[in-house]
Parts: sequence; structure tokens; C-alpha cells
Amino acid sequence: MRIFDFMRGDGREKMQRLALFSQCRNATRRFSTTSSESIVASVLFERLPVVIPKIDPVVYAFQEFSFRWGQQYRRKYPDEVLSKSDARQRALDRRLYLLLYGNTYGSPAGKPVWHFPEKVYENEETLRKCAESALKSVIGDLSHTYFVGNAPFAHMIMQPTEDTPDLPSFKRFFFKSQVIATNKFKVGKCEDHVWVTKDELIKYFPEQAAYLEKIIIS
Repeated sequence: MRIFDFMRGDGREKMQRLALFSQCRNATRRFSTTSSESIVASVLFERLPVVIPKIDPVVYAFQEFSFRWGQQYRRKYPDEVLSKSDARQRALDRRLYLLLYGNTYGSPAGKPVWHFPEKVYENEETLRKCAESALKSVIGDLSHTYFVGNAPFAHMIMQPTEDTPDLPSFKRFFFKSQVIATNKFKVGKCEDHVWVTKDELIKYFPEQAAYLEKIIIS
């Protein structure tokens, strides 16, 4: 239908056509997928650099040593010894990203793996709502978070490999969210978690390292 044909008729007919057009447009905004392939909404949850005077190199080196020591021996000592509450108070001049350790969609044989906060899309109104639900299930409250945009900023198509031929193929869409005005988060729904820099993060995902290197800001 041409534009001038669409606008023909009296005022009532025009209003009916405009209402129908609006309904169709809104319907297309809803996220849809096929039943044969799952969709996963993942959240790149980041702590932005903290604006402070330049850290003394000795202090910076000690912070990094403490973090790496904790990562090496985390499995051998209780959480009371290796406090996770201070994990975000390192690398203050860089961005840190949250990773979780536990079961997630697509993990081989249901074994725990390192992954982003994420959730399989079900019947949420939008894919961003699904991403919000994924992050909320981990930190419990979104009042100190800010989602950047309504649309995902990147996506990956996950396929079975020779080592994991039984894994389902699915699409993973990435949303970005940032920490706002807080120094504490009670991270749950996982066996473990870490806050890591970009350089550290890509080492957790060697098969996707090249792609993550491109889409993540240092």
C-alpha cells in the first residue's frame, strides 16, 4: 500500500489504519525465536574505572599479587580466608568484569564452567528483560546497575565441537550493564565468582578469545 493510499478516507478511517499500523509495529518489537534453537541472554557486568590519583606501583603490584594468590588457592581455603568482598577493589584504573563458576546452559555434561550471568530466553517481553532477569537472579537487586541500551551489542553462535559433540547449538546475545554507586554486591546462584580485567577474562574462554578481544573494552 502506498502512503497516499494509506492516508485516504475520513478522519475515523485514518485513525483506524494508524492504530492497526501501530499494533503491527509494536508486535514486531517483541523478540521471537524458533523452537529448534535456543537463545541465551548474557550480561557483561562491568565495574568502570575508579577516578583516583595514580596508584603507587608497589601498592598496585601487591594488589595484583594478592588477587592471583587468592585465585590459585581459592579451592584449598575457606571463603573466610579468601574474602570475595574486596575482589572489585583491585585494578582501580581499569574495567573489571563479573564471571560466575557453576552450571549454565550448554555446559558439557552439566559440569560447572566459568560463564557470564545469563539465562535462556523463555517468554519474556523482550530479550533485554531476559538479560535483566539473568543478572537479578545473581545479585538479587538491580537498583545499583545500569543497562546500556535496549539491544544486545554483540552475539555468538555456539556450535558443538569435536570434544563436545552432544552440546546443543544456540545463539548467545550480549548485553552490557554497569555497576552504579555501590561497593558491595552479594553474588549468589553460583559456586564461585571473580571480578577480572579484560586480559584476564579472555583467558577463561580460549576458544572465543579473539572475538571477546574485539567486543570488550579494556
